Amino acid sequence: MAERRADASGDSGRGDPGDVLAFDVGGANVKAADGLGWVHSEPFPLWQRWRELPRVLERIVLDRRPRRVVATMTGEIADCYPSRADGVADIVAAVVAAAVRGDDASVGIYRVDGAIVPPDEAVAAPLRVAAANWHAVARLAATLSRRRRCLLVDVGSTTTDIVPLLDGAPGPLAHDDQGRMATGELVYTGIERTPVAALVGRLPWRGGMRPVASERFAQSQDVWLLLGALAERPESRDTADGGPATVDAARRRLARMLLADPDDVGPDEAVAMAGRCADRQARMVAGAIGRVAAALGWLPEEIVLSGHGQCLTRRALDRLAWRPETTSLPAILGDAVSRAAPAHAVAAIARGAVP
Repeated sequence: MAERRADASGDSGRGDPGDVLAFDVGGANVKAADGLGWVHSEPFPLWQRWRELPRVLERIVLDRRPRRVVATMTGEIADCYPSRADGVADIVAAVVAAAVRGDDASVGIYRVDGAIVPPDEAVAAPLRVAAANWHAVARLAATLSRRRRCLLVDVGSTTTDIVPLLDGAPGPLAHDDQGRMATGELVYTGIERTPVAALVGRLPWRGGMRPVASERFAQSQDVWLLLGALAERPESRDTADGGPATVDAARRRLARMLLADPDDVGPDEAVAMAGRCADRQARMVAGAIGRVAAALGWLPEEIVLSGHGQCLTRRALDRLAWRPETTSLPAILGDAVSRAAPAHAVAAIARGAVP
């Protein structure tokens, strides 16, 4: 499987570094970027702390002092909101409040058709801005792809987006969450937040297959930590049990999935369990890629990998019979920018650097 790589010099360098700031407001993280290489990401459980969102955004705006603030979102589906419309209205209001505090910057909201519209227009048609961030990433990916028929596979902490790219532009089968889930373009599995119980019903241990508890004792972050695909972050407590994001803590969390004491599961046993989880997760993603390709009626000549979960994408591609060329956004843009790709893409679009 050939892979194209490039250095990180792909940014256009247009504009004053402080003139544009883009937000990607998700259900679990807030990400920001300027489209020139600066990015910021922080855990933010919106469903618990939605009242704090204006202050979080304001802090970032006051630090950057942009003249224009643009935003995209997926957090409108968080269960703190009665409906998507309510979520969109609340997130847009938080962005506007932060921009007003930051020298009264202008505000635009990214829409799923690629337009950046005023806040009142976004609130008036909420389903056109809800969960639109995948479209911005697809536009960015299309500028970096070299083949006529491509797929973008973007694996984040919670979800996987599979977006057809045809003749240098996004060509999705559906545009909203429900439609994209039905076509396979949106898969609710990710590199960090997916519960292990959503991946497997049994795990290998002591010579047999043991049932797992339907509890959030461990999640996919632990799987990929144990397999060495995610770096340890001892300072992070954004885990199933609030413990550190380390290999040993991941082993203990995975042991709890079997209701075993942590010391009853050794490192090699934990790695074997993680391998089974990774295989099942890769099967899910591979199946979705196959469904999208079948619906399109063509096989991709190129796969553009995005997000910090490209290890999962590669494992999924290994299960498929075809071998397209691959292009890695982390290799081109850098890991940090790729992890905040929706915010980076929206900022680059606002600058005119991405068509």
